[in-house]
Amino acid sequence: MTEAILSRTTASQPSLTEDWLAVVLGLLVFALAVGSFLGVDLLGWAVTTSVWTDFSKALAPAAKAYSSLGGAGALAVTFFALLTVLSVGAVALGADVKKFIPAFAVVFALSYASWILGSYASLAVVTPADQAKFGLSWSLKLTNEGGFLIALVAGLIIANFFPRFADWLKEAIRPELYIKIAIVILGAFIAVTAAGKLTLASSLLLRGLAAIVEAYLIYWSVVYFVARKYFGFSREWAAPLASGISICGVAAAISTGGAIRARPQVAVLVSSLVVVFAVIEVLVLPFVAQIFLSHEPLVAAAWLGLAVKTDGAAVAAGGITDALIVAKNAAEGINYQPGWILATTATVKVFIDVFIGVWAFILAYVWTNHVNVAAGGEKAKISEIWQRFPKFILGFIATFAIGLTLALHSDAQSLPRLTAAIGQANVFRVIFFILTFFSIGVLSNFRKLWEDGLGKLAAVYFVSLFGFVIWVGLLISWLFFSGVKPPLVG
Repeated sequence: MTEAILSRTTASQPSLTEDWLAVVLGLLVFALAVGSFLGVDLLGWAVTTSVWTDFSKALAPAAKAYSSLGGAGALAVTFFALLTVLSVGAVALGADVKKFIPAFAVVFALSYASWILGSYASLAVVTPADQAKFGLSWSLKLTNEGGFLIALVAGLIIANFFPRFADWLKEAIRPELYIKIAIVILGAFIAVTAAGKLTLASSLLLRGLAAIVEAYLIYWSVVYFVARKYFGFSREWAAPLASGISICGVAAAISTGGAIRARPQVAVLVSSLVVVFAVIEVLVLPFVAQIFLSHEPLVAAAWLGLAVKTDGAAVAAGGITDALIVAKNAAEGINYQPGWILATTATVKVFIDVFIGVWAFILAYVWTNHVNVAAGGEKAKISEIWQRFPKFILGFIATFAIGLTLALHSDAQSLPRLTAAIGQANVFRVIFFILTFFSIGVLSNFRKLWEDGLGKLAAVYFVSLFGFVIWVGLLISWLFFSGVKPPLVG
């Protein structure tokens, strides 16, 4: 199923890569948000979802200026706006737009329905005051971000019980695209949030450098050694497997496979395995973090950034953990500002992502010059760094830099407007998160993946992840983030 990520039957040759499309669409949302900040409300029609018991009050436009739309109208406008823009993007990617349009309509409907259901008060409310407000005697206390889990489970049900339906949806099942767009938008959210807490933000950035040392110098070498020494894998299999487990999942496996000229099926199988374990980690690790690390929230955040190996799953797991830990502390009277756990997870993951291109170049150089030396003595080229560099990171950097500049130059009157404008952009980040969760679920047909020969690969992944990667990640996260707390509300 992960072949849907790596290669699709397309109607034409793509004119734009997925990374560059994510940059374009993420910057488009950000630009519209800046327009709202400058006085032209261009995103206020976007639909937002509140915690609800009365369904008629669940949906509303993001800005009061568009209140005449109503919740249903805002949902319809949001859907058609996304459908239009993403259909153009599908054409640019060379996809079959006739298949994409109906598939995306269903993907959006099921994903957003999951978000609405996750916002039901009995699932979402956290504090005793909120329970009293809705007349509830109990709640699962998931916050409305429990909708992410519902979307994931919905996707898993489709993948494993309705495989023909999952196959029909595949043209719109693009988790890497959705999460990359979300991360580009996230840059602005992090920037505006960080502007008032520069000391902590700087600390997070510096501590995030530890992720590079761990992922590249510790994780990769150990996993490669285990795969070669104890499981007998060839270099062609061991290198992409080590990158997939230790660095950045699908993107790293693909980059490494290309760098060492591995057969295409190597990256396909490794990437499939990464998706399966990412699902397991998303379902388990946020709740483990809530139980054992609620009083060290940024340790939990960094841990997830180091342990979960795909962009989508890592950032999404950070979002769930943010909601769970903030809610648990709020129940104890400690009111952390939301977003800092997610921001830390994303920061750690971004530091790792940034160096995928460099790592691919190093592997390309070693393989072409020392392992599989070409007959003509072909040498690795510097341009391979740029070819392997994850371009969506440029969008993240751009929105972060511009957002931070705007925030630092805003006075007491304009800063709330900027915060509100970026909040409108954040609506779309949430939507793309939901689409990512649902898509990851749909790609996870466990039976088919097992039949494709993942047993031995899964053994390496299991031993490495649960026997080494998670625990070293926790140790390093504790060493660098212990005692560092998110700012309190107010």
